[in-house]
Amino acid sequence: MSQVAICPKCGSNSKIKEANGETTFQAIQEEELIKKVGQLKSAMEKFKAKAEALEKELEALKLEK
Repeated sequence: MSQVAICPKCGSNSKIKEANGETTFQAIQEEELIKKVGQLKSAMEKFKAKAEALEKELEALKLEK
């Protein structure tokens, strides 16, 4: 997933690309931004589910001792 930030020149939401020490900004459309937010939410849900499963496993291990 690419990085998204606000362009310092125009203030629009932009994709950040770094090449040879130079940072370039490419403006993105509102639809793309909504898609990126959806991807981020999905990734966060997966992380949350994994964390909850690990917490349950840790609790079970503590109870066995």
